Amino acid sequence: MSLSHPIGDMVTRIRNGQNAGKETIVVPNSKLRAAVLSVLKEEGFITDFQINQIDEHRSNLVVELKYVGGNGAIQEISVVSKPGRRVYSGSAKMPKVLNGLGIAIVSTSKGVMTDKEARDLKVGGEVLCYVY
Repeated sequence: MSLSHPIGDMVTRIRNGQNAGKETIVVPNSKLRAAVLSVLKEEGFITDFQINQIDEHRSNLVVELKYVGGNGAIQEISVVSKPGRRVYSGSAKMPKVLNGLGIAIVSTSKGVMTDKEARDLKVGGEVLCYVY
């Protein structure tokens, strides 16, 4: 199955999984998705994720969702850059989500990172999604 927007698909699966109260969700594996999930894990929005090998050529990412007091740790997650409209930002104009309470996940030349890390390293890139 070919997806036109893999990050958007993953974000939707996370949002739907939390709304349904699921403990884990399954997402097809890719390096970009794994990098985004590692940022979400570092920032405390998900508990953990593992790579589940299906066969020699295919694998999935099993994501353990995090709940705080019965509510999802992720209040809102939304895609910014889409296939029809890519959104790029320089380090000086990197967006702040909820005045720094949330994060923007950015794909830079130095890897996938949060908006704060990109500002500190003075690198810009493609803004993938907002999370708070």
